[in-house]
Amino acid sequence: MLRDTEGVLVVDEHGDIKFAAGLGTDLVVAQALAGVWRNRASAPIKRLFALPDEAYGYSAAALVTEQGGCFLIFSGDADELTEFIAAVDCAADIFRHFITNPYEAMNIVDSRGHVLYMSPIHERSIGLKRGGGIGLPVRGVIENTRLQEVVISGKPEIGEIHEANGVTRIVSRVPIFDRQKNLVAAIGQVMFKGPQAIPQAIQDISNELARVRQERDFYKRELSGIRNRSHGLDQIVGSSKAIKILKQDILRVAPLDVPVLLVGESGTGKELVAHALHLLGPRGDKPLTLINAAAMPATLVEAELFGYEGGAFTGADKRGRKGKFELSDSSSLFLDEIGDMPMEMQVKLLRVLQDGSFQRVGGDRLMRSDFRLISASNRDFRKMIDENTFRLDLFYRISAVTLHLPPLRDRLEDIPELAEAFLKAFAERHRVAKKSVDDAVIRYLQSCRWPGNVRQLQHALERAAIFSDDSKLSIESFGGLETMSGSDPAVGYPPLQAASNAALSDVREAKQRVELQLIADAMERTGGNKKRVAEELGISRSYLYKQLRLLEGGREQTGLRSR
Repeated sequence: MLRDTEGVLVVDEHGDIKFAAGLGTDLVVAQALAGVWRNRASAPIKRLFALPDEAYGYSAAALVTEQGGCFLIFSGDADELTEFIAAVDCAADIFRHFITNPYEAMNIVDSRGHVLYMSPIHERSIGLKRGGGIGLPVRGVIENTRLQEVVISGKPEIGEIHEANGVTRIVSRVPIFDRQKNLVAAIGQVMFKGPQAIPQAIQDISNELARVRQERDFYKRELSGIRNRSHGLDQIVGSSKAIKILKQDILRVAPLDVPVLLVGESGTGKELVAHALHLLGPRGDKPLTLINAAAMPATLVEAELFGYEGGAFTGADKRGRKGKFELSDSSSLFLDEIGDMPMEMQVKLLRVLQDGSFQRVGGDRLMRSDFRLISASNRDFRKMIDENTFRLDLFYRISAVTLHLPPLRDRLEDIPELAEAFLKAFAERHRVAKKSVDDAVIRYLQSCRWPGNVRQLQHALERAAIFSDDSKLSIESFGGLETMSGSDPAVGYPPLQAASNAALSDVREAKQRVELQLIADAMERTGGNKKRVAEELGISRSYLYKQLRLLEGGREQTGLRSR
């Protein structure tokens, strides 16, 4: 059934009307079509065309044979489409251009995000046969497409950057609505190539985008630098002379981009120093890669460092995996406990440090990585080199600069700051009220040897904060120190038990007498050499001087025998 805005007209080979219905019975329309038919020799009839002269505003779709022609007629007032067809004589050519344009591929999806149509040029670019993607979800056909998001949101995306198959192109994605405002489809247009002006325009956009990215990266580095110039060192708590010297050394070494070896006892904060060196260095805008050589099984060290190709060994990921060296390219690599690295891995690490080249496990492709190595160990390298358990040439490679981290016993004056920082961080992390310590507790903590250094101090404070019911920690709160340390209480941790204040005072006085007597004996044995005394007793020089002042001022009160 024809609508009021439609009609049919059929003519024979001579142009005589054989059938007419709807708009086909209109005299003006019929005369216009008759003129089109008579002039078909000089002006071939197109499949879709606008009627001329008095019939302006009407369009027709034509089926022409040797026996005659059939015209389906539309009124230009029907909708925008028929109005366009009626007004533009080459409407069919324009539609054909959009569909087959070699410069902009058009892809159409339905309201479910399934492919309805793909331009031949796009099909060829992704290796599809003609019509090979029709009916499939577009997400599985076009890499990184967002047409399905446009279908869901109904919002267009114009002039976006699209990465697919290693190629960057400019795309536009537009939702399509019917006359009732229902979303029925989405069209994606991908710019492939074009006249010289188009590549130049794309190049200009690309250059501008590269410039903006460079500026962004520059300001990110500047912002990171401003933040890290203080943040990197602020994590290293303390104001003792030893810590001040360490921080000064970090500031000198960080910008030089040379290998650094951190040497110190376990728990002295080597990882914090590594982070500070990285953040304050030229690679600080990229993440630091961390490896603990002692924590990796010997059988997995090579795969962890060098990465591996798919199927390189049983249980390997089929896609392969990047190693730490590869992940550290243009950044820094912190290799903790490097002294525990197996000898065979030391040889391979040496080659990487020499020229930056390596191969993945199971691969034959030579890869390169430019990273800054920061190593750390609590081992005695001289002893290991003498025992042939660590390569001398590797030691020279990793120790271009060596920083020695002081043990806690050499920086006892930092304990108040460390205690404050640890208790504050514990309270913030667990969202509890912050606890405090008084001077008596600080003095007690400073009297301990701390073989586990700062890490052990942190754990002791946190344990005390957990088990103490008071807002201020007391000496009794640290009752587990003796068990944790395993030290001789006479020279390290005094024995603790729940006791009265008077009993605790007696214990402290007894401890003080023992310490001073040991110092007096050592001073006599070494001929007054304070450095040797501090080393023998395992105490800092500053603590020794403090005890010597007590020794000189109160021999009779402490009951020490005179020599």
